[in-house]
This record gives sequence, C-alpha cells and structure tokens, in this order.
Amino acid sequence: MSEPVGHIGLIGLAVMGQNLILNAADHGYTVVAFNRTVSKVDHFLANEAKGKSVVGAHSIAELCAKLKKPRRVILLVKAGKAVDDFIDLLLPHMEPGDIIIDGGNSYFPDSNRRCKELATKGFLFVGSGVSGGEEGARYGPSLMPGGNEAAWPHIKNIFQDIAAKSDGEPCCDWVGDEGAGHFVKMVHNGIEYGDMQLICEAYDILKRGAGFTDKEIGDVFTQWNKGVLDSFLIEITRDILYYNDDDGTPLVEKILDTAGQKGTGKWTAINALDLGMPVTLIGEAVFARTLSAIKPERVRASKILTGPTPAFKGDKKELVDQLEQALYASKIISYAQGFMLIREAGREYGWKLNNPAIALMWRGGCIIRSVFLGDITRAYRQTPDLENLLFDEFFHSAIDKAQPSWRQTVANAALWGIPTPAFSTALSFYDGYRSDRLPANLLQAQRDYFGAHTFHILPEFSSEKYPQDTDIHVNWTGRGGNVSASTYLA
Repeated sequence: MSEPVGHIGLIGLAVMGQNLILNAADHGYTVVAFNRTVSKVDHFLANEAKGKSVVGAHSIAELCAKLKKPRRVILLVKAGKAVDDFIDLLLPHMEPGDIIIDGGNSYFPDSNRRCKELATKGFLFVGSGVSGGEEGARYGPSLMPGGNEAAWPHIKNIFQDIAAKSDGEPCCDWVGDEGAGHFVKMVHNGIEYGDMQLICEAYDILKRGAGFTDKEIGDVFTQWNKGVLDSFLIEITRDILYYNDDDGTPLVEKILDTAGQKGTGKWTAINALDLGMPVTLIGEAVFARTLSAIKPERVRASKILTGPTPAFKGDKKELVDQLEQALYASKIISYAQGFMLIREAGREYGWKLNNPAIALMWRGGCIIRSVFLGDITRAYRQTPDLENLLFDEFFHSAIDKAQPSWRQTVANAALWGIPTPAFSTALSFYDGYRSDRLPANLLQAQRDYFGAHTFHILPEFSSEKYPQDTDIHVNWTGRGGNVSASTYLA
C-alpha cells in the first residue's frame, strides 16, 4: 500500500463538493474524492480536476487509506439519514482521533447528537455551515464550523485558507460546541429569508405603489448598492431587474409568484418560538412565502376582496430615499433579532459562542454578505457581551436617523394596500422593544380571569394582599373559586 497523500477527503461530488475540492487544491492541499456513484469520481478526475492535486477513491476503505492522520473527511451529502449512513460506513476504516465533518445543511439537533455519539467512540465530529453557493464554494465560501473543539487545530488552516477573505481576515472561525456551527448557519439562512423578503417588499412598493419600470427599479438598486445597503443580495437584485428575455421584456415579470423554501427559515422561526425569542421578521418572511404558495386561492380572493388602488403622485426621489432608510432600519432589526436568538441558544444549550467571529464569517463569501456586517463585527469586538445590537451607538444612531422615513414607508404601504409584513413587523418590534410598559398586564388579567393562570404585581403596588414576586389569583367575579392553575412557560 502506498503512503497516504491526502490532507482531506470529501464525499459527495455534486457541484458544491466539486467546487470545494478545486478550491482546496488551488490552495496546495491534496484532496481525496469519493462519490457513491463511483463513475462520477473518474469523470471528475478526467475533466474538472485534471492536472489538480486531487486523488480519486472507489470505495470508503480506499478513501480512508489514502488520508494522512488524523484523517479528515468532509461529507457534502443530503441532510438527514444519508449523513448517518456515511458516518456508519466510515467508522470501521477510521481510528479514534480522526475527524468527520458534515458540511451539509443539517438540522442542529442532529449535529448535537452526532457530536456526542462520536465522542463516546473517540472520534471528533464537526458540523460546519457552508454558505456562498457554487461560486462561494469554488473561490471562497463563508465557513461556520462547530462541534468537538479538539478538531479545530487540525482543520483550522485548511478551513481558513479556502474561506472567503474580508479585509484580509478569513470568513471562518470556530463558532462553538456541538451543533453550534449548524445553528449559526440556520440563523444565517433565516436572516437571508428576511433580507430577501424586505427587498421584495421594496420592489413591490416601487413597482405597484409608485409605478416604476423594472429598469428604473434596477437603477434604484444600483444607487443603493453604493451606500449603506451595499450587499450581495442588492447587487443580484439589480442584475435580475436589468435582465431582459429574448423579446426585450424583463424576465422577472414572467416568473410565477410562488416562492419555494427548503426549510431552514422555518427551522429558525420554530427555534425562536421554542426559546421564547421574538424573531418576528424571519417568522413573517417564512409566512410570506407560504402565502405566496396559495396562488390559486389568492387569484380567487383578488376578484372578491376590495382595497385601495395605489395612485402615487409625490416626489419619486423622496420616496426612494425614504425606502432606502426603511430597508436599512428593518435590516438592523432583523440582525438584532438573529443575534438575540444566537445569544439565547448559547444560554439554553450551554454553548460558548463567538459573536464577533460570527459577524465576520457573514461579512464575505455568503449570501447575506454586506458592508453592514463590518459594523456588526466592530460592535461585538468593541463590546463582546453586548446585550443587543440596538444598544451599540452606531446602530442606535442609524435607527434614530431612519425612523421618520421608516414610519412613512410603512404608512404609505398600508394606505396603498401593499403588503409589507417584514417592514411592518420590524417597526412593531422596535416600538415594542423600546416600550417600558406593554399591554401584557391586561393579557395576564384575562388569563387569570378565565383560567386562574395567576399574575405578578408591579413592585410599586406590592402589599400584604398582593405580595411581590408571588403568583397571585383573584376571584374576578365573586363566583369562581380560589384555586389557581399551575404556572409554567411553554
């Protein structure tokens, strides 16, 4: 048997897998490639990987035999059962201390489980978020590794070498324990849902509200991409709006308005509910996609239900400037909510999370990359235990400046009958978050009235009758009993 030559192995030769291999080869690493359909290995070696430092393997045993120790294997296969199946196939050919890396879109509880199970057998598991699409994988993705930290020194160089760079720094660092890497990727995807929904609402306001052509909206996005909204998603939206079909009309206007989803936005919203975090913008973005999906019903409703017809006659430049500020403020809220969820997950799951590194990982290479993330990185580097992004002076000032435009934009949309679930919920969250008193006092009274669910008294009104920090039940009608329900948080 010849001497092992591979620095890392990769299983799964779909486009992402192939591009990640070529990226690693470009950085001087020898990669051992394997695919369940082995003919794909030979085809890859004869074509895209020809002349590169890529070695083929026709079996799992051959893959492992060709890897230097500790063996490092990346799985880029479909999330779920396929990951567990390949881990089971790998283990007989690996030794304690070897490293298995899941680079797919796995649900973080699965990564928690795999990390624990493999640790009991002496193997090191890493669940890594990978973002950036095909191009990112080839020329520099955002990488979010978490899991068994003992693996990090053995994969750090290769991961940081192949990752995107932002101001010379790699968009990759250790995220945290167990499924933390996949958790952060999940939140990234949730924020991506929110960003995309906000952009779609801005497009709708300009198109239906103010009667802009696609070319004019493209011009607006071109301008926005030179300012605070400079980002990958603004850039690609500009390109989409400029793209004409063969007949000279914008292709985007011919696309069926039903949005697909693969589930990561939904996972984020469900996790926010589980952790009791008000991640409202991502939730609304998911629901907006589900509303779009009931197209036949919406078409029927459009013929029955009435509402205002937009008739904008104002200053177009002023409208565009207001919309830019509204989009910026809403994005700040979305990221603030995302980091609230990450913070709570750290507490709930006992993970030590690296907030400045997370923001930097998203700064380049990934779908939500933007100039704005540089400001988030700075905020968390300056104050690592920052309670909320909105408490940072930079973001606090930005929201203050944007507020009048933000409120006007939401009001315009409501008066025009244009749905803005993401813009609206961002503003509602902001107003709720800055309120030292919300009407939940009445809600608690209602719960106590009909279900004896009890309430707590405000400290300034505590007394012998209503002691502080005590579950209190009142017989509101004089007819009910004095037995209260047990209290718990779902």
